[in-house]
Amino acid sequence: MANSASWQRIFDYYSLNEWDFENEPYYITSKQIKIACHDFTKTSEKEVRILCKQDSRKDRPQIFIDKGLFILPVKNGKYVIVKGEGYVDIPDIDIEIATYDSRLDFKLDSSIVGNSEMQHLDFAYASSLIRTFMDDDSLVLTIRGRKYTPQFDFQVGNYLLHTEKVQTEVDAGYEGKDKIVLVEAKNTKTKNTIIRQLYYPFRQWQKHTDKDVVLLFFEKRRGFYLIWQYEFSDVNDYNSIVLKKFAKYRINSPNTKVDKH
Repeated sequence: MANSASWQRIFDYYSLNEWDFENEPYYITSKQIKIACHDFTKTSEKEVRILCKQDSRKDRPQIFIDKGLFILPVKNGKYVIVKGEGYVDIPDIDIEIATYDSRLDFKLDSSIVGNSEMQHLDFAYASSLIRTFMDDDSLVLTIRGRKYTPQFDFQVGNYLLHTEKVQTEVDAGYEGKDKIVLVEAKNTKTKNTIIRQLYYPFRQWQKHTDKDVVLLFFEKRRGFYLIWQYEFSDVNDYNSIVLKKFAKYRINSPNTKVDKH
């Protein structure tokens, strides 16, 4: 949870308890946050990046939970506090587990060192599981790491927001003949995630290509590989996210006997 005491201080400092979030979101800068929290001593109590990192509903400070708020970056050093639903549920996949035969005919020693979301995603791609889920053998890894968004407007509830030059990061992006697939990966069970992690990269890459931009949420969980495909029914509406399909796999490969994660 983002530090509740710090956010209570910010709300008190700028009289936000009286702000009518039903009618208007509130824009706040990194500088304002630093000023309000200047006399806190711990990094977690005053570091803007930490205070604004609220990737799941439970990560929000108590005052956000009480008031039904979430926070979005809209520019480098500028945020907006919005009333509404900022998150999407990641449902359990309670279906029969599909056994997938890896296309690899040798063991990947590097894939069993550590337990990171990136290495699990890379193993799924190397095994051609991502291509199989997408039914597209042309997909190749072309996108990784941080980039900055172009300008775009979007709707959140009744509010029209504008954003530009916000740093985004995808865990992997794959390009094929007619689509780009962007993946947000986790290595622990996720109940919900902030829509921004899917929406901002989606809008960003739509600006750069005429190909379809596809969004996947990926998890490695107790030896299984879970994939959810999401889409936005209205490209301009942050809350129009819908679940299109999902699957749960067990990968049968030379790595299977040594994979302990």
